[in-house]
Amino acid sequence: MNKSIFLEQINQYYPLSGETAAALLDICTEKQYHKNELLLESGSMARYYYFLQSGLIGYYTIDEQGDYIYKIFFEENSFVASTAAIIKNEPSDFNIIALEDCSVIQYPVKAYRELLEKHHDLALFHIHYLEKNWVVKKEPLEVSLKYETAKKRYLQLLENKPLHNRLKQHYIASYLGVTPTQLSRIKKEIN
Repeated sequence: MNKSIFLEQINQYYPLSGETAAALLDICTEKQYHKNELLLESGSMARYYYFLQSGLIGYYTIDEQGDYIYKIFFEENSFVASTAAIIKNEPSDFNIIALEDCSVIQYPVKAYRELLEKHHDLALFHIHYLEKNWVVKKEPLEVSLKYETAKKRYLQLLENKPLHNRLKQHYIASYLGVTPTQLSRIKKEIN
């Protein structure tokens, strides 16, 4: 477990005291997930928060026709959780899946929430993280999904070339809300 990178990522949002860092690391374990293995299944309670050390993770749901609809992808050094399900204490609406073999640091929701109440600096990290990643980053994405064309959203995804290159075409098509054939047409238009 690479504790230093984990703590470094946390400290970018808000620096933790040594005592808080030790308490947090105490509840952490390292786990490996194989490609296509679910970290969380839709309809289940979210029991863990994850820090992705290596690999690629996707969030998806399945529509009425049985099609996979990808919402977001996470690369290394990302914090991953079914945040809404945790906050509402309800089963998750999304599946969280390893799109590649993954190594994560996981920490239980219940123990982590208890630490948030005891450690002011950890609570501030949590607030800053949520503000930046679930408000500031998420709002433009939601506007993009509603008003922008699949072509424009594809061009935005292309801006993160390393992520784009790691994703299979059917994941990208699903994320854009188009068929693989439509994605091929978009790619031809761009080239």
